Amino acid sequence: MISHILIRDFAIIENIDIDLHGGLGIITGETGAGKSIIIEAVSMALGARADTAMVRHGRDKALIQILIDESGMPEGERTGIELLSREISKEGKSVCRIDGEIVTLSRLRERAAHIADIHGQYDHQRLLDPENHIGVVDSFRADYIDDAKARVGEAWKAYSSAKRSLDDLLAGEAQSRRELDFVRYEVGEIDAANPVSGEYERLVVDLKIMQNSERIYEALSSAYGHLSGELSPEGAGMSASEGVASSERALREVSDISDEYRAMSEAAADAAFRIDELARALRDSMDGVEFSEQVINDTISRIDVLERLMSKYGKTIDAVIEYRDKAAARLEAIENLDEAKERLAAELSVAESALAAASMELSRYRRKAAEELEAGVTRQLRELNFNDAVFKAAFAKGYGEDGWQGEVDPADFGAGGIDEIEFLLSSNKGQPPLPVARIASGGEMSRIMLALKSVIGEFDSIPTMIFDEIDAGISGITASVVGEKLKRMAGSRQIVCITHLPQIAAYADSHYVIAKRSDDARTYTTVVAIDGEDRVDEVARLIGGRDVTDTTRASARELIEASGAAARQGSGSQN
Repeated sequence: MISHILIRDFAIIENIDIDLHGGLGIITGETGAGKSIIIEAVSMALGARADTAMVRHGRDKALIQILIDESGMPEGERTGIELLSREISKEGKSVCRIDGEIVTLSRLRERAAHIADIHGQYDHQRLLDPENHIGVVDSFRADYIDDAKARVGEAWKAYSSAKRSLDDLLAGEAQSRRELDFVRYEVGEIDAANPVSGEYERLVVDLKIMQNSERIYEALSSAYGHLSGELSPEGAGMSASEGVASSERALREVSDISDEYRAMSEAAADAAFRIDELARALRDSMDGVEFSEQVINDTISRIDVLERLMSKYGKTIDAVIEYRDKAAARLEAIENLDEAKERLAAELSVAESALAAASMELSRYRRKAAEELEAGVTRQLRELNFNDAVFKAAFAKGYGEDGWQGEVDPADFGAGGIDEIEFLLSSNKGQPPLPVARIASGGEMSRIMLALKSVIGEFDSIPTMIFDEIDAGISGITASVVGEKLKRMAGSRQIVCITHLPQIAAYADSHYVIAKRSDDARTYTTVVAIDGEDRVDEVARLIGGRDVTDTTRASARELIEASGAAARQGSGSQN
């Protein structure tokens, strides 16, 4: 449960520290004092969207912290969280923390969902929209519906993917058939040329050599002549190779004298070897330099073919080959359209059957949950002074006792199944159930919401429920009944309720008064825990307004005592 709330510089709240306790905590105060602002602050600490306008005027940031006490909870229901914190700056930055560690807003919201459930006026509005009713049923028995919904979600993904593939194929079929001859020509043209990776670059080099063969031969011949001695100056009588060899022999005679001479001898030997090797390479190259005109012309023609392919299909031969492979795959796909249609249609049929089966299963679970919810809410409504009320969770047409009747149209499928649910209410005997949105008054909506929360609360493990506006539109005996219901719910969890009704406030286990104060410089909100005569005075104020008299005090005291007796009697009857 929530054991402490700290709020700093939030709206008109300057500094509030509230110790909360188990049971039913009631918050009262005059209109505009900031009761709902406290709930809004707590909502943000639990992960609601931040509003920078809520930072107190003149301050840089607002801070909300919630201390959690799970000591009395079963081990399997504990979250392990001790402190939730949220900072909201006027620049729009928001910092979320769990036990001092910074987390994302989505992570805070996910973890905090197991700590407290807040009901406000917006929930009334959501209840008026039938689009939200199926979510209430699903959350009611999430223990077995969530898994069924997950199976439907996976089946829907598979179905959607199969349908999209078939639709895309059919949509492009005519265009594909028009492309057939063109793609076939492209593949044939590239295959006829049979380009090879690296071929173009090699041919360009070869052609350059061929076209400069005379210059190359002359250079090779000259270099060879100088090395071999054929072009040595007259009378020299020695080739470069022989000269270096003679030098090596001379140096070898003195190589044992010092390391320097030995190094010179080894260098000369290495040079002699390299010159011999170069001379052989020059001689071999000279033998292969001559080319026929036919070879040159064939090379030019091949380069032209490859350049034409590259101008049409890619900047390189590798790109041309890649284009050819893709075109060939496209050609195969076009030529096998009929087989592909049959295959995709079969896959779609299998996916459709799987989706239908999963959706039917989910529908059966929802019907089971809806029946349970109907019985529970009807019972709770009657305890809330709806003596002849009948609550229904009605499924859309097409549903019968055994689920969906007739043919299942794939158009009815969705990621959440095929169900549509709307809440109906019959308030009086003989009156047919009608949509809640059409017949419920403000007070009836409050009781319906409380009944739903009470029933759903029996199946979740959220330790704290916070109510704002739960008393909208009710008064008199009905208000006392609502107070008693809240008191009963508080027997198994912490209930925090903002109210302006004395009949509800009288049931408090702990009572807090919010007041707005002003001085010459500022307006601020205070919260005070009250008991004893202070509590009597506050309930008297709720009964009689600003002026508290002995008469209203007596009425307040009597109301508190009667509420306590009623709560004890209700607890005894439950046991």
